[in-house]
Amino acid sequence: MFSYERLSKKPLLFKSFTGLTVQQFDDIYDKEIAKRYGKYEIQRLSKRNKDRERNIGAGRPFKLDLKNRFLMLLVYYRLYITYMLTGFLFDLDQSSICRDIQKMESLIR
Repeated sequence: MFSYERLSKKPLLFKSFTGLTVQQFDDIYDKEIAKRYGKYEIQRLSKRNKDRERNIGAGRPFKLDLKNRFLMLLVYYRLYITYMLTGFLFDLDQSSICRDIQKMESLIR
């Protein structure tokens, strides 16, 4: 299974699969993605349903953490692979890949 922990130990593969060095990835993740994610999630979940019965965050958690979802998005775009192969590499089903990529794209825009 692909993961940040495994792939970051092989810098040449990391750059080849993502288009970024490990340091560039870490800088973008720390300064942009992780910093904005909390506010983005609250805003995204608040828009969906004004009359919520459950608290924000009470649903099923993501299988991958934020860093690995960001890595998955970069690998998906860089290698231009299918959801099926992405799912195999990250141990997710195709519908989860689709949802995760859509949510990450919105954050990155």
